[in-house]
Amino acid sequence: MQAAIQTALRTFEIRDAATNAQMARYARCIKASKRVRWDIDADVIRGRDFDFGHAFLPDGLSRADELQFLSADERRLMSQVQGRTYAYIFGLVERYIGVKVLELSGRHWLGDQVALEALVRFSDEELKHQELFRRIERMLEERMPVGYRKVADPNEVARAVLSKSTWSVLALTCLIELFTQMHYQQSIEPQAGISPLWKDVFHFHWVEEVQHAMLDELEWVQENDRLTPRQKDQAVDDLISLVGAVDGILQGQAAADAGYFISIAGRRFGDDEVAAIRALVLRAYRWQYIVSGVQHPHFGRLLARMTTEAQMGRIQSALAPILDA
Repeated sequence: MQAAIQTALRTFEIRDAATNAQMARYARCIKASKRVRWDIDADVIRGRDFDFGHAFLPDGLSRADELQFLSADERRLMSQVQGRTYAYIFGLVERYIGVKVLELSGRHWLGDQVALEALVRFSDEELKHQELFRRIERMLEERMPVGYRKVADPNEVARAVLSKSTWSVLALTCLIELFTQMHYQQSIEPQAGISPLWKDVFHFHWVEEVQHAMLDELEWVQENDRLTPRQKDQAVDDLISLVGAVDGILQGQAAADAGYFISIAGRRFGDDEVAAIRALVLRAYRWQYIVSGVQHPHFGRLLARMTTEAQMGRIQSALAPILDA
């Protein structure tokens, strides 16, 4: 009997320690949110416009430097076309993220008020990011040639994503938040010659996405613990479906952007060059929005921890055509 009591007490101690550690992580997110808080006009735009004498996306993301037949001016234009889409895609996905975070906050309304504050701040920052990217699009529309086309509507995409299981939505969101950080730290921040305003946009975006990734992980792990094996199987199928839907959007946007670039570049490209441009843009977009996230070490560890070997095998099989393209 004494042994059973000691075991029960030890179980409670472990649970309490885990709960306290979780609350501490929510609290750290709040502290970071307060410390890095920024304003679109006062801190980011500051009365400036984009300098079209500079690139937007760095070569590590645009991959424009792989097309040797493009001149330096054409590679810069390619980076600007892709950069416009980079901002558009972030605005697109943040529409559903903001809604999902508001939904998740309901689980804490009458519970952990620290977690509630962290998620409310998260949703507020996502709304601000959406406004920032709408502002950027209007600024770019005024300066870039007509003909640019967005292939997906944010509300329609959000409805489709939010129809899937919470586990799969959080998995996709965590992937996005992690590759956002990696893109800035490894490509955007260290690259010289990028438009100063463009670099600032993604610097300020990054400093808030850091704690968003932590919150995604916290909520994803908690959701994982709620699921039965059968529910997890369905959630894995949902994640595969979501990644496939993202790839469908990327294929459409890559085709539209390649055509736009070709139409505004100011010269005629040969058939082989046109094919190379189209293939390059799709390859770059798949790297930017899927592959770089899937291959992020922390995302890989999280996903492996929350799936069985068979489930991971299904995910890897579904991703293979994208990863090998």
